[in-house]
Amino acid sequence: MADQSKTASTIALAFLGDSIYELFVRERLMKSGTAASSRADRLHKAAVRYVCAAAQAEALREVSSLLSEEETALVKRARNHKISTKPRNTDAVTYKQATAFEALLGWLWLRGEKDRAFFLMEKAALFIEQENEG
Repeated sequence: MADQSKTASTIALAFLGDSIYELFVRERLMKSGTAASSRADRLHKAAVRYVCAAAQAEALREVSSLLSEEETALVKRARNHKISTKPRNTDAVTYKQATAFEALLGWLWLRGEKDRAFFLMEKAALFIEQENEG
């Protein structure tokens, strides 16, 4: 069986990374107690703070200094991928950076580097939380 982390397109990696990050954020909200007394609409609003394109683009910038050469190469490849649809609610540069963050997570996951993916997601979440407090 071929190593999907090497053969998958960056869009496919971002597709996987998006769901991984979404699950990470939802679990984080549940563990923080946010979900204990919240309605679904409040939970969704809380999750959007983390998963919107602007937050993901900022998260990528925040963790970029922690990336290996191989991870940085993957991020650049994903960021430079030509987009075929016009992003909603954001500009193309922000959308590409967010997609690169998701692709990185998907790539790490497929490689079995789940601890590394969790480490980067934790760093990203902490940064986003600090930004929202200030």
